[in-house]
Amino acid sequence: MSSEGREGTEGTDGSESSGIGDEEFHGVLHALRVWDSPLPGFDTEAAPGDPVTLFREWFVHAARAGQPEPHTMSLATADGEGRPDVRTLMLHDVDGRGWHFASHATSAKGVQLAARPEAALGFYWPSVGRQVRVRGTVTACGPEESRADLAVRSRGALAAALTGRQSEVLDSVEELARASAAAWERAGSEPDAPAPTWTRYVLAPAEVEFFQGDAARRHGRLRYRRTDSGSWVRELLWP
Repeated sequence: MSSEGREGTEGTDGSESSGIGDEEFHGVLHALRVWDSPLPGFDTEAAPGDPVTLFREWFVHAARAGQPEPHTMSLATADGEGRPDVRTLMLHDVDGRGWHFASHATSAKGVQLAARPEAALGFYWPSVGRQVRVRGTVTACGPEESRADLAVRSRGALAAALTGRQSEVLDSVEELARASAAAWERAGSEPDAPAPTWTRYVLAPAEVEFFQGDAARRHGRLRYRRTDSGSWVRELLWP
């Protein structure tokens, strides 16, 4: 088999690798298609005056259209040196305050938000060809609201919070198994167990962009931008 096949390829460190070769990878990559099904329209002139209202409409539409896990989103932050970071997590709420999510204050994202309390969110719902991008300032909620956030979630969520040490170096999978088993047991016997580092965050938006894909590539893009007075300006963007 050639160097582009699955077997006998050389890894970046000079060792032999049996991974996917260039030919196979590019064949799969370039054969993929997007938006093969009919897409909804987007009447930007009829859009509501605030982004939260439109986001809720789009979110419910995506969920009812069969989009798996529409509440998952990408959260982008920056560390103390300005290096970007991104990960996927769950949306907990959207209201007049902004977009809500939660994590440990001691996690990488928690530490980064404490140093630089600005972030961006990204939602992608391919089943309807829609994206939503949000940028703004992040505020950490107090311990009472943070614990209430955890109280309405599952036993597994509490067990994960009690396990803690998110983003720290793990010595072995056995260590994780022991800590996780103890946390699951405690979560079952003590459903109100405190998780001091668990924190609910709210991203107050400064900009929110709604993107509707179009098969002819005439994508619709509408950006809401908050003014100094707190009102929203709506702007169309070129695709």
